[in-house]
Amino acid sequence: MDVFGFAQFPYVSGALKYVEALDFKLDELFFDRVFGQVRERGKERVLSAIGEGIKKSVCTDRTGAEKELLSYPVARILVSCINDNYLIKRYALAEAKSSYETLKKLPDIDLKDFAEEFDIAAKIDGREYVIHFTDYIRHASAIHEHEWKLINRKMDHGWVHLSREKLSRIIEEAIRKRIESGLPLDVPPEICAALDEHVKEIRAVLDVRKSEFEIGEFSEIMPDCFPPCMAHALSGAQSGVNLSHSMRFALTSFLLNIGMNVDGIIGLFRVSPDFDEERTRYQVMHIHGATGTVYKSPSCATMVTYGNCIGKETLCERISHPLGFYRKKAWILKKMSAVKDAGDKTYIQKES
Repeated sequence: MDVFGFAQFPYVSGALKYVEALDFKLDELFFDRVFGQVRERGKERVLSAIGEGIKKSVCTDRTGAEKELLSYPVARILVSCINDNYLIKRYALAEAKSSYETLKKLPDIDLKDFAEEFDIAAKIDGREYVIHFTDYIRHASAIHEHEWKLINRKMDHGWVHLSREKLSRIIEEAIRKRIESGLPLDVPPEICAALDEHVKEIRAVLDVRKSEFEIGEFSEIMPDCFPPCMAHALSGAQSGVNLSHSMRFALTSFLLNIGMNVDGIIGLFRVSPDFDEERTRYQVMHIHGATGTVYKSPSCATMVTYGNCIGKETLCERISHPLGFYRKKAWILKKMSAVKDAGDKTYIQKES
C-alpha cells in the first residue's frame, strides 16, 4: 500500500511506519504553522464524527495524501485531550464506517490482504469469501441483527461463507475495535494546551450534540430516576454501542412506558452502527402498540436472565421491575423536594 492507500486507511500498521519515516519531529505537527492545515483537517475529522460522519478527502498528489494521513494522529490526539467516552466511541465508529464503502470496492486480493491486517484469515471461494468461524464470532458478536447469528450463516468445516459486503462489514467492526481500544492516548499537557482552541470548539459541538439526545428535555421524564440497567443501556445507545436485541427491546419499551415519544427513541438509536431508520421505526411502533399490543418493559428477573442487569443499587433490593424502581425513585425525589421547599419557606418567614 502506498501513501494514497494510507491516506484512506490511516489506522493500518503500514501507515504508522510511513509517518515515522517522514522527515519531521512529531512535536512540529502540533506547534509549527506549516502544519496548520493538517491540524484543521484533524479537527474537521472529529467534528464530522460528531455530526453526519467522516467523508474521505480526494487526494490528487503526494503532498495532499500526506496531509490527510497526518490529520489522523491529530484527530486522535484531539479526542484524547477531551477524553469523553461518548466521543471516543462515536469517533471510532465514524472512522470505521467511513472505510466501509471503500472496502467494498477493493479488488479481491486487496480485500483479502486487508482482512489479514486485522488477523482475519480470509479465503476467496468463487464469488464468495470464507473466514474461519473463530474470526467471525470475534467480530460479528457485536452485530446483533438476526441474520448475523452464526446459526444463520452458511458454514463448511469451520469456514463461514460471506459476501463482499458482509466481509467488509466484519472488517469495519475490526477497525472500530482497533481505533476505540487505542484511545485515549496519554497526551502531554503542553500538546493539549497547543490545541486548546480546537479542543474548545470540539467540546462546544459535542455538548450540543449530546444535549440533543438528553431525555431531560421531555418534561414528563425524570432521568435521575432511571434504574442502573436502563441508565447503562441509554448511555450505550447514546455512545453508538450496538445493543443486543433483548436490551434494545427493554430500553425501548421502558422509555415508551414512561412517556418518551417515538421520534425521540428513534433519535437515540440513530448513532447505532447498523442504524436503519425504516426498520427502527417499525420496531419502535410495534412495541408502542401499532399491532394492538402495547408491550411492557421486562421485569428485573427477565433482565437478569438475559444478562441485562448490570448491578444493583440499594433500592433495587426492594423492587422487582424497572418501572417500579422509576416510580419509587420519582416519589422519593419529589418528597425530598417538597421537604426542601417547606424548609426554605420556613427559613424565609423567620428571616422576615
